[in-house]
Amino acid sequence: MSSDTVPHIQFDYNREGIDDTTLLQLYERMLKPRMIEEKMLILLRQGKISKWFSGMGQEAISVGVASVLQAEEYILPMHRNLGVFTTREIPLHRLFSQWQGKANGFTKGRDRSFHFGTQEYKIVGMISHLGPQFGVADGIALGNLLKANQQLCAVFTGEGGTSEGDIHEALNVASVWSLPVLFCIENNGYGLSTPTNEQYNCEHLVDRAKGYGMESHLVEGNNILEVYRSLKSITESMRENPRPVLMEFDTFRMRGHEEASGTKYVPQDLMEAWALKDPLENYAAFLREQGILEEATEVSMKKEIMKEINENLEIAFAEEIIQSSESIELEDVFKTFQYQEHSKSSEVQELRLIDAISEGLKQAMQQHDNLVIMGQDIAEYGGVFKITEGFVEAFGKERVRNTPICESAIVSAAMGLSINGFKAVMEMQFADFVTSGFNPIVNYLAKSHYRWGQQADVVIRMPCGAGVGAGPFHSQTNEAWFTHTPGLKVVYPAFPEDAKGLLATAIEDPNPVLFFEHKALYRSVRGEVPKNYYTIPFGKANLLQEGNEVTLITYGAGVHWALEYLAENPVSADLIDLRTLAPLDTETIYTSVKKTGKVLILQEDSMFGGMASDVSALIHENCFEFLDAPVRRVASLETPIPFAANLEKQYLPKERFQEILRELMAY
Repeated sequence: MSSDTVPHIQFDYNREGIDDTTLLQLYERMLKPRMIEEKMLILLRQGKISKWFSGMGQEAISVGVASVLQAEEYILPMHRNLGVFTTREIPLHRLFSQWQGKANGFTKGRDRSFHFGTQEYKIVGMISHLGPQFGVADGIALGNLLKANQQLCAVFTGEGGTSEGDIHEALNVASVWSLPVLFCIENNGYGLSTPTNEQYNCEHLVDRAKGYGMESHLVEGNNILEVYRSLKSITESMRENPRPVLMEFDTFRMRGHEEASGTKYVPQDLMEAWALKDPLENYAAFLREQGILEEATEVSMKKEIMKEINENLEIAFAEEIIQSSESIELEDVFKTFQYQEHSKSSEVQELRLIDAISEGLKQAMQQHDNLVIMGQDIAEYGGVFKITEGFVEAFGKERVRNTPICESAIVSAAMGLSINGFKAVMEMQFADFVTSGFNPIVNYLAKSHYRWGQQADVVIRMPCGAGVGAGPFHSQTNEAWFTHTPGLKVVYPAFPEDAKGLLATAIEDPNPVLFFEHKALYRSVRGEVPKNYYTIPFGKANLLQEGNEVTLITYGAGVHWALEYLAENPVSADLIDLRTLAPLDTETIYTSVKKTGKVLILQEDSMFGGMASDVSALIHENCFEFLDAPVRRVASLETPIPFAANLEKQYLPKERFQEILRELMAY
């Protein structure tokens, strides 16, 4: 946009206390992303990049935020915040490589545009689901509080994103925990094509802060000096007095949601009115008026930026198209985990399953000073199952944290803790409630390492299972939801000894783990458990009983149903307790099947789409010639889990398992 578009300066620029060098620096920092964007739009039309989300007209916000934060403070930007990346001085050829899907970018061609993060520059990239970003910022800020480093973090969203429930949860958590997060809302008039009057009904989004008990500020987002001055004061105060602050920046999106969408849905008079408020052109006019930006300086600045853009584009264009292989792709789903064996001691004690989990968690807290556990009612109350009873007294409320009923935000916060160098264990009060935190588990935790090499050092404890008369909302065994998601590990112990050792491994593993604990086994199953801290490797099934006639494959409560039947019936069976569902011990399965020739797979979950189906498929694909009978699967009914005892008994597969096993043995 040319300077003659601005008939007069639209903003009151207050430069008090800001020297000329800083004034010019702010201009250059806004100019650079603008010039990069102008170049990218040309390349887009030439087909040299695939997509572009423009931040033209919003540069003052990105630059202002990035300019007041310290280099070691995390920023969580969105797709219109190019000014954050350039102000953090990321080499342009790496940005260009990222946008072209090349290896020198930040995601190895696995994610696009601004969907990336980098620990080197303390930037955490967005995901398209938007909402979890605020919760991740909560976790990073919590880590800062625990480190007592007097740092804050800043996170961006648009006004459209504020309609998401994750945003509400994260704001609530930040307020309750007094987390030093600068929540930045860029109110640019449209969420894709939906105008603000169809997004919310309050006058200003910052008005909502009162309901959270949170400080808030409304800022003219196109006035770089107002943005810079207000944020500099606020961030300095936040470091001294940690607290969340909600910022709303009034601005406008000068181009479409992305270039292909265009702007036909935007009234032309609105476009023209906001064109007069262009943050770069107005600020340049002010600097010229003040005699700070001379023509020669401006020309030289633009020449140097264009030279930098072109030179770095040459580097990126010269880079070869990214190459990979199946093995590389598969290896990068998880962060490499070097399993460290901690051997079991000979000194044992008899414990219930619930006590073994509690002791394992306690010893892990002693083993890892950077481990934080979070969940509803887990502090003084000890959790609904009393697993963390006494933990507050032992480890303090900073590391044993009661949470609001905000499952999604707490999962995201656990991710933020991991980014900031912590380990996190979250107790999902009941596995059923995981639906309220499903998005960040499958879209954030599971994909972070594959996307940009960021580990998700998070364990989510999942009390699950029927047989306790808890009905359809407190009894599910939903492990198959997560075995289907690459990037997640799924553990499901059946015995106290296994539960303690596998939990220790889950916490040591830097990858996300869903740790299922069957509620009906909590107090009904006992066993000898080593007293010391020990680990058990993932992906190693337990062959509990050996025989020659049939292979029984199961996990969780199914193990005990099978043991009970075998104790009373003369069946020569290999009984395999899977223990971990992802990774799956196929070697033990295949070895047994090739020996016995008959297989029954038992699961508590309903049949269709469950673990039994996939294990059956693997056996047919790899052991078909060794089978003497069709592989049989046994599962619960294809209904929700009923409450009444007789109905629940009918739902569960225990009796059908016995019947089908007899049929299989007679085949």
